[in-house]
Amino acid sequence: MAKLRLKDLDLQGKRVFLRVDFNVPLEEELEIRDDTRIKAALPTLNYLLEQKTKLTISSHLGRPGGQYDPKLSLKPVAERLSDYISPEVLLAPDVIGDQVTKLKKALKESQVLLLENLRFNPGEKANDLSFAQELAQDIDYYVNDAFGACHRAHASVVGITEYVEKSAAGFLVEKEVEYLGKAVHSPQKPYVAILGGAKVSDKIPVIENLLNKADDILIGGAMAYTFFKAMGNEVGRSRVEEDKIALALSLLEKAQAQGIKIYLPEDHVVSTAIDNEAEAKTVDSFPFSAGLMGLDIGAKTIQKYQEIIAKAQTIFWNGPLGVFEIEQFSLGTMKIAAAVAASPALSIIGGGDSVAAVYKAGVSDKISHISTGGGASLEYLAKETLPGLEALTEK
Repeated sequence: MAKLRLKDLDLQGKRVFLRVDFNVPLEEELEIRDDTRIKAALPTLNYLLEQKTKLTISSHLGRPGGQYDPKLSLKPVAERLSDYISPEVLLAPDVIGDQVTKLKKALKESQVLLLENLRFNPGEKANDLSFAQELAQDIDYYVNDAFGACHRAHASVVGITEYVEKSAAGFLVEKEVEYLGKAVHSPQKPYVAILGGAKVSDKIPVIENLLNKADDILIGGAMAYTFFKAMGNEVGRSRVEEDKIALALSLLEKAQAQGIKIYLPEDHVVSTAIDNEAEAKTVDSFPFSAGLMGLDIGAKTIQKYQEIIAKAQTIFWNGPLGVFEIEQFSLGTMKIAAAVAASPALSIIGGGDSVAAVYKAGVSDKISHISTGGGASLEYLAKETLPGLEALTEK
């Protein structure tokens, strides 16, 4: 990547501000359910500690709405992180302020201070420059290792970089950009994109950009029914974004004009309710009767998509192809996960549900790259850069 990287910095003894993504899922008892995001930051953290930096770490957690919420404190994160690195992590009582300033100044080499939840302060999401300036107080260099936040123009992602001498990407961000860059700038052909999930609206900019790059776009999940409705089909109670019907039709027309094939399901697993007790059946034509909704792709579609995936050299997948959390609507997503894993192609998975699907299918170790940022990976594919990446320069 063209921006500064971690190894471009002379870090010895420097005061470093590290932005990470420790937005981990918490149980009711405030226990961490999954610490994958904490582990993902360890290579960068350990490198910074080896360089004897005086290290201030920051992250957001949940949506506290710009005010203190004890249920969203980073205390459990500080405790878990202390299990993985040495010395013990010190948790600041706030994000900015006199107490935080004193703690920053008192840091010795290879010591770690974790600030409280950035989003306890409204200045974070507003990219308030006075707040950003306070974050940068007593800091030499800024390192961003929070790819999942890079699409947000927030104070700890963008604003802070105006007030430090140098800003660089951490190892995790560097790896994300390296892999996603292969899908954006120089994809090996054939390039197959698999898009699922509930909403067309989340994927519109991505589809528009993929029309210039991908050879085949395979669509599944609830978003398929907005396309079907746009084509004049009666889809029963399937989820449809009524305000995106015209746009869906225009995307199909653009694809046809550019010789890009958009594939929609040929058959559908339908039911009257989203649960394991409801009767499910497979249909291969419209109209759906009034009470039915499409909840998974059928066997014909699975086979067709498998054949296309088998020939791919580059695969990008975002969004499940059915309600895979419910067993009887999970087969399509599981089979496609297995097909992607079996392919020799460069495979990139982006998005929380898609990631959960490949883990559920037991094939995560056979995927080339699993992105840590769903929204960020989608925006990178759409815009080919992110606000957080653009900020990583030498001032």
